[in-house]
Amino acid sequence: MAAGQTPAPVDFYFSFRSPYSYLAVSQVRALAIEHALDITLRVVRPLAVRDPNFFQSVNPMWPPYLFRDVTRIAERLGLPFRWPRPDPVVQDLASGTIAAEQPHIGRLSRLGVLAAAQDAGLAYVEAVSRLIWSGEVDGWDQGDHLAHAAVAAGLEPVALEARAEAEAEWLDAALLENEADQAAAGHWGVPLFVYRGEPFFGQDRLPDLLWRIAQNRRTEAV
Repeated sequence: MAAGQTPAPVDFYFSFRSPYSYLAVSQVRALAIEHALDITLRVVRPLAVRDPNFFQSVNPMWPPYLFRDVTRIAERLGLPFRWPRPDPVVQDLASGTIAAEQPHIGRLSRLGVLAAAQDAGLAYVEAVSRLIWSGEVDGWDQGDHLAHAAVAAGLEPVALEARAEAEAEWLDAALLENEADQAAAGHWGVPLFVYRGEPFFGQDRLPDLLWRIAQNRRTEAV
């Protein structure tokens, strides 16, 4: 890369309901520092909310495999893991039915967009994801748990929650824009990384993403 040239950013599409997003975010933060990556957090709503019929059509072998897979990846990475209590998406896991009322995911998604707008997105989603997925806390949505996560990310929790409620309209519009850009990039799932228009789906594609970035940097340095 030529001296003074700004590296191309990496869009990181993230959902609070995705265990794979939880497994990715700490790796992404570490790699961003190690490789001087410019990461742009793009929070999206879970597929279960965007398409309530999605889980009605999946192969019934997929959910138990997913749980086995994320459990072993968490073990390999040394990350604590347990299915959230409560689930960020209210869903009957046996039937796949999504509840009409969703008290958690809208709040979480708006807070994530707002944190990203304040340049604290990665730190915030890492802190909140650990709160949700680590199994260290029951009732992560209660009391001051989310407030402590905001503080850990360098944010003021009362102001953050107040803005997320008062500015819900533009935050919801930002979520829809993120989802449209995600689809335009060529994939629907998370975690998704998009670099120079090329999508890399899944936390296990981080080595491929780094390879592509290094390849482009070598070319640009010539």
